[in-house]
Amino acid sequence: MIAHQLVTAAAEGVGETQLIFAAIVGILVIVALIVGLKMHPFLALTLGAGVLAVLAGIGYTDAFTSFVAGVGTTVAGVGLLIALGAIIGKLLIDSGGADEIVDAILSRTPVQRLPWAMALIAFVIGIPLFFEVGVVLLIPVVMLAARRSKLSMIVLGIPALAGLSALHGLVPPHPGPLIAIDALGADLGTTLGLGLLVATPTVIIAGPLLAKPLARWVVLPPPDVFLGEARTDEDARRPRFGVALMVVLLPVVLMLLRTVVEASGAGENPVGQVFVFLGTPLVALLITTLVAMVALGTSLGNTRAQVSKLVDSSFAPIASILLIVAAGGGFKQTLVDSGVGDVIASGITDAAIPPLLAGWIVAVLIRLATGSATVATITAAGIMAPLATDLSTTHVALLVLAIGAGSVFLSHVNDAGFWLVKEYFKMTVGQTFKTWSLMETVLSVTALIFVLLLSLVI
Repeated sequence: MIAHQLVTAAAEGVGETQLIFAAIVGILVIVALIVGLKMHPFLALTLGAGVLAVLAGIGYTDAFTSFVAGVGTTVAGVGLLIALGAIIGKLLIDSGGADEIVDAILSRTPVQRLPWAMALIAFVIGIPLFFEVGVVLLIPVVMLAARRSKLSMIVLGIPALAGLSALHGLVPPHPGPLIAIDALGADLGTTLGLGLLVATPTVIIAGPLLAKPLARWVVLPPPDVFLGEARTDEDARRPRFGVALMVVLLPVVLMLLRTVVEASGAGENPVGQVFVFLGTPLVALLITTLVAMVALGTSLGNTRAQVSKLVDSSFAPIASILLIVAAGGGFKQTLVDSGVGDVIASGITDAAIPPLLAGWIVAVLIRLATGSATVATITAAGIMAPLATDLSTTHVALLVLAIGAGSVFLSHVNDAGFWLVKEYFKMTVGQTFKTWSLMETVLSVTALIFVLLLSLVI
């Protein structure tokens, strides 16, 4: 908060044109350093944030104030979830639990329908889970399924990412939709129902259907190694399918219970507070990690020392991911504190555009400027709130969905999710734009189309 006030005060009086110019140059610097000079993304994002801050009039002494604050916030949130997810993923892979899950999927699903199965799994798991949590839980399974089925990582990964991203932007209890519902005065039940209605065809189009041409465009075979080398002892005990699936679904169940308790109004009583606490993403993943250490570790004959060594080995492969994602969060915070988002949003509201389309455009521009779907949703909802008073109940809910659709548009270098996907999939920046960024854009536009179609009939 103090960092935000310092930077905002330093940037006061800076013209709108200068802010937009600063944002464009900052992003171009990052792309040029990574693509042209082959610089590590962590360093490129750090330098890009500094250039943006100085050009935005923040001043040299405070140039990295917002960046450092953003790094800390990102590590405290996404970073911890990534670390816990890496432990769970490593235990799943090394114990053979991921093999059990993949074996069950492959035995019941024809190879040509695996992309649809991945989209469905992501869609179901993504309802109560934050996007980052879903990624760290599903990617190990996706990678192993791709390796076992000899399918492209894009063919299986894009449907899973589409399912997670659509739910993140469109369906409560994700933070963006919940905040927009509150800001616009929308009905939670109506928004949830319409959100699922819009998300279903959107995931189909942006997931399994889009994955086929993307896989031809970007050839990405499954990795030989993920989260380190897994043991290859054929005689080693493997967990049962039910146990492995329980580990994957445990955080989902805990978070879903929290949502049910809060929605029922029971979150204030002593029992409800326990469920709310257990369903907090960090707590849910921490509990799952401890359960996995037993269910996928000591119960299979490993000593506590072996399990501890296994946990330690899960951190090295994600060190680079953590730094890049954290730097992406720092760059995002620099953009937010510089006031670029406010400049873009205020301009679009002056134009005579239908509310649903205007809400989407505002969210898109804030998303492009800040890289954060949640920030885009919060800002756009606040800007569009006065217009919501004249809309019907269903159209207020559709406005929430239009804003949510815009909030996931074109993830690029200022989005921590961009770097998360890039590093997990071991893609270049160009490949990430051609797959993940394009998928996000198709998902956003498709969701808007279905929102507009619904607005004609309800």
